[in-house]
Amino acid sequence: MSRDPDALVIGSGPNGLVAACVLAKKGYRVLVCEANPRRPGGALGSEEATQPGFVHDVGASFFPFAKGSPAFRALGLSEHVEWAHAKYESCHPAPDGSFACISRNPDDAKLFGSPGDGARFRALAAWHESVEPKLFSLLLGAFPSIAPVLALGPLNLLKLARLFTSSGRGLAERSFESAAARRVMPGLALHADVGPDDLFGSAMGYMLGLVATTGGYPVPVGGAQRITDALVRMIESHGGRVRLGARVEKIVVSGRRASAVRLAGGEEIAVKKAVLADTSAQSLLLGLVDGEHLPGRVIRRMKRFEQGWGTFKMDWALSAPAPWAVAEARESAVVHAGDDLDDLSRFTREVRAGNLPSNPYLVIGQQTLPDPSRAPPGHHVLWAYTHVPSTLEGGWPAHAEAFADVVEKRIEGLAPGFRSRILKRRIVTPDDLQAMDENLVGGDLGGGSNAWNRQLVFRPMFPYFRYRMPVRGLYLCSSYAHPGAGVHGMCGYNAAERVARDES
Repeated sequence: MSRDPDALVIGSGPNGLVAACVLAKKGYRVLVCEANPRRPGGALGSEEATQPGFVHDVGASFFPFAKGSPAFRALGLSEHVEWAHAKYESCHPAPDGSFACISRNPDDAKLFGSPGDGARFRALAAWHESVEPKLFSLLLGAFPSIAPVLALGPLNLLKLARLFTSSGRGLAERSFESAAARRVMPGLALHADVGPDDLFGSAMGYMLGLVATTGGYPVPVGGAQRITDALVRMIESHGGRVRLGARVEKIVVSGRRASAVRLAGGEEIAVKKAVLADTSAQSLLLGLVDGEHLPGRVIRRMKRFEQGWGTFKMDWALSAPAPWAVAEARESAVVHAGDDLDDLSRFTREVRAGNLPSNPYLVIGQQTLPDPSRAPPGHHVLWAYTHVPSTLEGGWPAHAEAFADVVEKRIEGLAPGFRSRILKRRIVTPDDLQAMDENLVGGDLGGGSNAWNRQLVFRPMFPYFRYRMPVRGLYLCSSYAHPGAGVHGMCGYNAAERVARDES
């Protein structure tokens, strides 16, 4: 790229790459600057992390919004990535042998805890399928927007309000009878920092549970890196460029407008129209932009910014698949370990108190069930994470191995014989996650807290919730902006569309 870019994107996570794709397709000369010298993608990548031939996703691994995201549909991502599904999308077993499964096949609803709960879940799934495209426009599009509200209609809006203005526990107990069914959606909400008893905490669990019945939890064949690679190719096919090993240290402001970026080493790149930051809100507004260019209240708010919980992740190379006691778990893309609502609430309290959870809630991924190419023949990979405090007394090195044993014991209780199949394990602490991707501050996967009062007009702060930052020509396009966590690309898509409208 010999001329100055029209738009420069800082960071090459999925939102940054989507933003670059959108602008490049619109004819902008786009440059993406990525600090990592080895690969783009941030937490969206894959590597042989345990043994040769075992491909592990370094972060995101299952993609419920892969086919339904308006951003990915607009870019035609599925034309460039091959998706694979397991028989079941999610299984929620407990030590007592009870379980609930979610499937894209409506006939499998009978596995949702009990026949009665299965019928209720099937009816809910049918309603959700009828409104999902409009619901995605409402929840994932730039906020606020009146058109999706009108499209849903008053009756659907009333039902949606009843579903979402509840705690996860309240919705579960109101909707289902069995303990197995009741733990599903509140457990799914714990993908982020939303506990079963949190005010307005039902929305995230509902969305993750119901999109599993439509788009499912697919994996990209070959690993998550295939998504990143496809987005990079799209950028390049429209004349854009991704530059690795290019750490942006400062955004240059001239005439109250973002006019250039300065790289580590001193190189300065002038930018004609817009700088888009696929970064944390704090690193952008407390580091990349000098404080003299920002209102004092923005600086004060960023210093008090609420991060989500830390994350403790493990990868295993296995000699055989995990031997789950519940047969349906052996055919599920994702297994969720949470015993009941009280167990999930206890887990939430322990993490919020700054303690390691005694019975960790786990999200467990079985990527080689739908995609055997990720391991040598007959072998498997396994991936799991739980939430933890970001920091511990004595530091993570003093606790990591012992807590990894706790995680393995938890899986062993649901899959007797699991430990005998481990060839090698990798431990990834919150410190490791942040070192891998600076956006994962303290191991927070969600772009800051996903509590109700950190969403919509409060993300990342009022009134800067429509991607424009206090400096003209500067936009936030990461998961720290609306709609937040998840690999859906909508933060980047919405920000890029805002740039295009502002520059038109």
